[in-house]
Amino acid sequence: MRRSGSSETSDRFEYLQTLVTEFQDTDSDEAKEQVLANLANFAYDPKNGDFLLELQVPDLFLDMLTEENETFVEFGMGGLCNLSMEPACRDVILQGGGVDLITNRLSSPREETVLSAITALMNLVTPATRPQITDPSILHCMLRFSLSDSPRLRNLSAVFLQDVCSEEQLDRARQQMTGQHTAIGIPLPRD
Repeated sequence: MRRSGSSETSDRFEYLQTLVTEFQDTDSDEAKEQVLANLANFAYDPKNGDFLLELQVPDLFLDMLTEENETFVEFGMGGLCNLSMEPACRDVILQGGGVDLITNRLSSPREETVLSAITALMNLVTPATRPQITDPSILHCMLRFSLSDSPRLRNLSAVFLQDVCSEEQLDRARQQMTGQHTAIGIPLPRD
């Protein structure tokens, strides 16, 4: 039998609430990893956005970015990446210091975490956040990624540079990376 819309909605919320409670109550890292993976997957479906907001899941994902457990970080970043497409979730992520937390994970040893971080940053671009997201340090990072051996990292960083940055910003960042200046900012003599 088909469920009515309100019953399905209620069941969905209760299931998500059970996952959040399980995460909070368990001491097992393995169980927490499984719950985070499930929540990150549910974050992909826009139908779950309001429920996840009500259950403060974006804050949970943000908290995971400060963990030492790289699997927690990876799933937290994946969840933020998925949620960052929804305007209400994006606002919560931004209010929670998401840009800085996400930027700090661009140096993760896990490629999946880095890919999710780049995508989340692209999704978080607004007129107010653009200056922070196009900071020279981030642009330098993306320019280095664009030279990566990994096709996924190389291609995604190229999309970031094309879609998020102006040509002027890119030219300035490229000049800074060519070694025209010493570490203390004194120009080197021309050849």
